[in-house]
Amino acid sequence: MERRHFLKSGALGGLATLGMPNGALAAEGAGDAAFVALLDAMFYERLDMSPMGATSTGFDKGERAGLKFKLDDRSKVGLDKSIAWHRSAVDRLNAINPANLSTIARRQRELAIYTQSRPLGTAHFGIESVQQPYPLSQRGGAYFDIPDFLDSRHTIATTEDAEAYLARLDAMAHAIDQDSEWQQALIGRGMIAPVWALDMTLKQMRALRAPAASDNGMVKSLVRRAAAKGIAGDWASRAAAIVTGKVYPALDRQIAFVEGLRAQSPAVDGNSRVLDGVAIYAAALAEATTTTFSPDEVHRIGLAQVAELTAQLDVVLRAAGLTQGSVGERLTELNRRPDQLYPNTDEGRAALIASLNVGVEGMRARLPLAFNDIPHDPLEIRRVPPEIQDGAPNGYYYRAPLDGSRPAIYWINLRDTGDWPKYGLPDLTYHEGIPGHHLQLSYVNHAGKLPLLLRNVFNSAYTEGWALYAEQLAGELGAFSGIEQAGYLQSLLFRATRLVVDTGMHAKRWSREKATAYMVATTGFPQGRSASEIDRYICMIGQACSYKIGHNMWVRLRERAKAELGPKFSLGWFHDVLKEGILPLAMLERRVDERIAEAKAKG
Repeated sequence: MERRHFLKSGALGGLATLGMPNGALAAEGAGDAAFVALLDAMFYERLDMSPMGATSTGFDKGERAGLKFKLDDRSKVGLDKSIAWHRSAVDRLNAINPANLSTIARRQRELAIYTQSRPLGTAHFGIESVQQPYPLSQRGGAYFDIPDFLDSRHTIATTEDAEAYLARLDAMAHAIDQDSEWQQALIGRGMIAPVWALDMTLKQMRALRAPAASDNGMVKSLVRRAAAKGIAGDWASRAAAIVTGKVYPALDRQIAFVEGLRAQSPAVDGNSRVLDGVAIYAAALAEATTTTFSPDEVHRIGLAQVAELTAQLDVVLRAAGLTQGSVGERLTELNRRPDQLYPNTDEGRAALIASLNVGVEGMRARLPLAFNDIPHDPLEIRRVPPEIQDGAPNGYYYRAPLDGSRPAIYWINLRDTGDWPKYGLPDLTYHEGIPGHHLQLSYVNHAGKLPLLLRNVFNSAYTEGWALYAEQLAGELGAFSGIEQAGYLQSLLFRATRLVVDTGMHAKRWSREKATAYMVATTGFPQGRSASEIDRYICMIGQACSYKIGHNMWVRLRERAKAELGPKFSLGWFHDVLKEGILPLAMLERRVDERIAEAKAKG
């Protein structure tokens, strides 16, 4: 998972309730209180090492208010410090005797060891992330991360917040230079993004650099939000001076550096292009899916599920009168129908987002059919900022911070409304919003016995698998009408296709062009959207496979529970497992089996 997506973290809507659930553990096991205290200490230690993480979780206040004036250390020294901390964390957790812990705390200790060990699997490769090996690409770098972070997660409510914004803007130049230094160190290992990715990177850097400083989005964000809060100050000229004197010169240096990288970039698109590329991809696949599946196994699973889902779509499309050509060709035809398209204008984009909000509210009314103790945390739907839309994902989600200073955000990339025909939009909302990411993470936010450290972890197979399962659940709750059923099946087909193309490129030396053509032909997605997806998988390896692998597990576990429990089974009971936190798939499977046994024992 890329660095900016690790920073999507947050939890409860208010801080006052955080201490109570943890204290409740102390009476259950002799060592529980010390264990919870250790996890809390680790949580705060990590915050102190990640100022941007502190802001994302809402902990940049009080004694940690100074963190709001800083950015994360993006250097090799910073990475080494992080790895050393994780080693220490694992050692401290292993030193706790599980025999002294309650059942709940033992499970939490196992999860904590797993989550804190994960970065150590990357350490011996000498890179920050096996899933995102390139420090600079169209998908990441300070130039990409920080403007978005300042606008969407650095809150401005006081003069001090505005001053902190200026301090971070000032520090951005150093962060840009750190990325270049880190990239320079990896050139000898071939860890340079492909030439086409560097060209997209340069386009985005130049777009950030192009406006007069006073018109730069980072300056305007501060000015707009300070004015909205009535915060007096010469924010426009002060921010513009920093952009002119520091940020733009740093961008100029990086643009020149990236231009020089083009001649040094290996020709192959897949991960075989880099030193240790085969091993890095295997590690990325294992990290993303939390399984031991080999690339060949994932490829075969993908091919089988593509065939199965294509057959299901054929039935739905024929019922809708679309009978000529392959399933992919018929979906392409459907994508182009005028009745399925919003105008590619600002007015069309506004209407599209309005329709998504209607879908969220419609789904809220259906949730009691399948969930207990439903949280009602607010959700905003926003357009991906145009200056980063060419490299950004098609859709993604940011959790709310702990202090409730901003709501959760579901982002949709609207560079071209033709990428989003109407029949597929409801499904996207059920994935990113409810009952997908927003509902699942809201349950984590309000989990009764989950220490802070374990509220703030990420596992793509669990979370993306759940979001894909949530699309299926939405259909089972009657949320799709007419041709929208094709949108849901197309989404599943798209995720199965990812298994094929990701392993195809990184393990079977498929070209970017071959992978894109396969996706267009299989899913019927427009060329531009498909190409954007393939470009993402090349620079963010393995993660695309987590969705369908995770979905397969959620479906299998539900069917197992239903078969084992018979009339005792209910969707609400099954979905209550969400309250136990984000688990690797093997641990999720074991926990569901335990809950099945507990339900049976009740007679």
